Amino acid sequence: MHLYLYAITRSDHPLRLEELRAVGGVSGEPRAVTSGPLAGVVSPAPETLRPKRRDLAAHQAVQERLMADGAVLPMRFGLLAPDETAVRSALDAKRTEYVRGLDELDATAEFNLKAACSQDDLLREVLTESDDARRLNERTRDGRGSYEDRVALGELVARQLGVRQQRLAEQVVGRLAGMARGKVVSSPAGDDFLNVSFLVERGRAEEFSLAARQVAQGYGDGYDFRLRGPLPPYSFVA
Repeated sequence: MHLYLYAITRSDHPLRLEELRAVGGVSGEPRAVTSGPLAGVVSPAPETLRPKRRDLAAHQAVQERLMADGAVLPMRFGLLAPDETAVRSALDAKRTEYVRGLDELDATAEFNLKAACSQDDLLREVLTESDDARRLNERTRDGRGSYEDRVALGELVARQLGVRQQRLAEQVVGRLAGMARGKVVSSPAGDDFLNVSFLVERGRAEEFSLAARQVAQGYGDGYDFRLRGPLPPYSFVA
């Protein structure tokens, strides 16, 4: 039977896995497969594996339990191994890399911050601050102006919105980065202008959360900040 892999941790980790539900609803609790200084936390893989909410929650619960007691290298949802031998071989093949990663992530957690802002507010900024945008907007108002003017206005506004969103993202990251051991900036989606993960020492988790909330409050009602954490350090595991 294939095995589902949740995380890699040290073999001397407390591994308090009792009463945790396995992904896929299979019988039995997650358990450890050890090799030297490392352990892979696994359970029997279900016959079919889909990212259902209950299974994502089970995956996360195992990692959070492990993270509460020591360093962990969290695996993404859906990683399978053919058997215990394959797990041990994988642990042995990158033993030095995994041990170093556990040392680097010891006593840390990930905090993910996403932020969006009102496009209308940004558009007003563009039209207020850019003479070219204001001039083109006047020429194309109420359906007036040429096709070329409307295209030029659209391109100019898009560029200016991008510049302002990038500036906002850099401001927010700059105000919080000093409190983190590391950061990973990802491409934002939808209306977001920011998607960044911070690696924070667990002893500073409350301090970091408070600082992030204060940053958000400073930007006013037109902004939507969403902070998640502490989380397993997904973004900091290769």
